[in-house]
Amino acid sequence: MKENKTPYELGKNLFGKEGRGVVKSGREKFKLNGNPLPFNVLSFWQWSSSDLLNNRLRGILAEYIIASALDLLDTPREEWDAYDLLTKSGLKIEIKSASYLQSWEQDDFSKIVFGIKQTILNGKKARQSDVYIFAVLAHKDKKSIDPLELSQWDFYILKTSVLDEKLKDQKTITLSSLLKLQPKKVKYDEIKSEISRIENL
Repeated sequence: MKENKTPYELGKNLFGKEGRGVVKSGREKFKLNGNPLPFNVLSFWQWSSSDLLNNRLRGILAEYIIASALDLLDTPREEWDAYDLLTKSGLKIEIKSASYLQSWEQDDFSKIVFGIKQTILNGKKARQSDVYIFAVLAHKDKKSIDPLELSQWDFYILKTSVLDEKLKDQKTITLSSLLKLQPKKVKYDEIKSEISRIENL
């Protein structure tokens, strides 16, 4: 006899705590006193997450794009992890994003600046990843910008040890200063090979 499993049982409980880390399909219904209502998780995502140029959402989108390039979409994003992605070989990746264009009206392009401050984990202040990927939505035409068109993105990959050596406890870095550190600039379809190269060093 075929088992009828709940969405929770079918999902991936990734963090060892009940109710966390469950991959949702979007079809899960909101309920009132146990009775399903005519809207679901997908409608919530559409309502809350359609402005892909929004600063916060663009950062999450950049994480998703890079996770897709590295075949890491089988586990859902965790908001409070010490780093953004963990490759299958154990490489820890921190992702920062920026864009010249925003969802609001602008008189000029936004300056590209990334946060690189250290965080505290287990009482130790440090940058917690092995590698940083700086994702820039580089397109500069407001009429044709499309965060889903991955050719509009540039990615700069740099080992965290370089930031630690050159910048110590500096909290931010501009794109022009980042370029002086000679990161590897790649497009979307080159991310995986560059991360593989770093993993094999």
